[in-house]
Amino acid sequence: MTVYFIGAGPGDPDLITVKGQRLIRQCPVIIYAGSLVPPAILQGHQAESVINSAELHLQQIITLMASAHAKGQDVARVHSGDPSLYGAIGEQIRHLRELGIPFEIIPGVTATAACAALLGAELTLPEISQTLILTRYADKSPMPLGEDLASLASHRATLAIHLGVQHLAKIVTQLTPHYGADCPIAVVHRASWPDQDWVTGALCDIVEKVEAKGFRRTALILVGRVLGNDQFAESALYRAGHAHLYRSE
Repeated sequence: MTVYFIGAGPGDPDLITVKGQRLIRQCPVIIYAGSLVPPAILQGHQAESVINSAELHLQQIITLMASAHAKGQDVARVHSGDPSLYGAIGEQIRHLRELGIPFEIIPGVTATAACAALLGAELTLPEISQTLILTRYADKSPMPLGEDLASLASHRATLAIHLGVQHLAKIVTQLTPHYGADCPIAVVHRASWPDQDWVTGALCDIVEKVEAKGFRRTALILVGRVLGNDQFAESALYRAGHAHLYRSE
């Protein structure tokens, strides 16, 4: 018996991996994050037990997994996006290890990737930014030392900020000294869902634009000079005259 932590992707049912979909349709027990995973992700399942974990606390979830293990049943533990990013799977894995219950992580498409696709953007452009920082806004839970937003912004890398749309004005204040008021920014609401929406602008005007849209939650903030930028060097990978292992010139 194995607990499979499955990344359901950002919302569009077509963006789940083939392996993730196969396991959901095979496992007799499904525990899914109903507040973020659309029901369509579970389409075609034949599970005898389907539980929405949004209604449970951690110990109840572990008890369900342990019960399935005792019956020799595999469990599809379905999280949104990629379960290794803000999926709270670490605490579940810690309990499973203590109980000797096998587990496996099935990666998923991240919200950041879905937002980049929606915006038609590459997040790592030559000589503009070769680094992507995924982080969140520190509200109720503090950030570890050195991971405050201002410190991360000092790198001037492409930033993907989770859980921050309600604090956008504060975020802009912290980022502007490092990126400049004219730095491009995008706020994407529910990327890949049927009601997806987004707004683009600069640090100097994004707060008003987002207020006009009325975004309050389930939005990702992307910041960096890679957005809407067509003034960058071509990569060496496809440059004529640049030989590599698969091309002589």
